[in-house]
Amino acid sequence: MARKDYIVGSGNVFEDLGHPRPAEALAKAELARKIAEVIAKRRLTQAAAAELLNIDQPKVSALVRGRLAGFSLDRLVRLLVLLGSDVEIVVKPRARTAGRARVLVA
Repeated sequence: MARKDYIVGSGNVFEDLGHPRPAEALAKAELARKIAEVIAKRRLTQAAAAELLNIDQPKVSALVRGRLAGFSLDRLVRLLVLLGSDVEIVVKPRARTAGRARVLVA
């Protein structure tokens, strides 16, 4: 039998890298990706997005580059709302087949 030269990931890169709160880190990354998508789709400059979001332009730059220190889940959700996006949070029982409960951004 051939030896595998790779490791199958968990589906969450932050978990695979040993992040202390991998579910939160993944949710934040997905929300930031959605924010960057909306900014791009609306063809907003970083300065225009900053004005709309009531933050400074360097924070918009950090956000769209995935530098999320200083951004909580709550703050990212509020930014999406300011950009005109509806945000729906669904809480449901963990699937029986899943090892642990998860946080997902659809």
